[in-house]
This record gives sequence, C-alpha cells and structure tokens, in this order.
Amino acid sequence: MSVKQVQVTFDCVDPERVGRFWCEALGYVPPPLPEGFASWDDFSREQPPEERGAWFACSDPSGVGPRLYFQRVPEGKVVKNRLHLDVRVGTGLVGDERLAALEAECARLIRLGAVRGQLLLADGVNESCLNMQDVEGNEFCLA
Repeated sequence: MSVKQVQVTFDCVDPERVGRFWCEALGYVPPPLPEGFASWDDFSREQPPEERGAWFACSDPSGVGPRLYFQRVPEGKVVKNRLHLDVRVGTGLVGDERLAALEAECARLIRLGAVRGQLLLADGVNESCLNMQDVEGNEFCLA
C-alpha cells in the first residue's frame, strides 16, 4: 500500500490566524463551507463554545500540495521545530538572481506578519536560503 496524501498539522494558539497566513503565503484556500452555512462564522456559532475556533484547514487549489491543518493547543511554542516547511521560491535560480527572489518573497511575507531570520548563503553544497518564522513563531525556510 502506498501513501496517497499527506497532511501537515500545526499546533497553535490561534488556528485561523496561522492558517490564513499560510493561505496567503502559499496560495492555499480554505475548504468549502459546510452545507447550510453562509459563512465560516455562521458555522462556528453553531459549535459548542469549547470547539469554536479550535481548528482551521486549507489546501492547495491545484491538488498537488499537502493539506494543512491547524489545531488549537493550550500551550505556546517553546522550542525549535523538529520539522519545518521549505517554501521553494528560488528553484532553478542561482547567485544574485536567487537572492533577489528570496528577498522579494521575504518582504511579502513580512507584510503578512512573518519574521525574518538568518540568510544562509550558498556554500558549494547547499543553495542559499532564508530562515523565517510565521505569525506564531513556527520556523520555515525560503529556499
């Protein structure tokens, strides 16, 4: 049996805030509204109070990328991620052209609430990449 799909799950304090950041960062979309609801707010109001805002999900509209799921947890992030996403914006680019692509995407994501980290320059083995954090401090790389 082979794996057909992968979902990446984020533990977070505010699932919708983190999820909407990643929708903008990756061009992902939330799932369709449940039948009988005009908005996600309407759906949320129908949930028990402890379940309101407890999760958010989004997916690649092309169907190629993994589904992302964001679930509320009581504790905040305290240590470095053991797993992170690489957002590939410089694929096929080298040198100054690659750095310009990384910097342009970094500027766009900072406007969405991301935080810039360290720029790691190509070293003959690894490509240049830029470390960043999303709106709740989850590390990711622009590569």
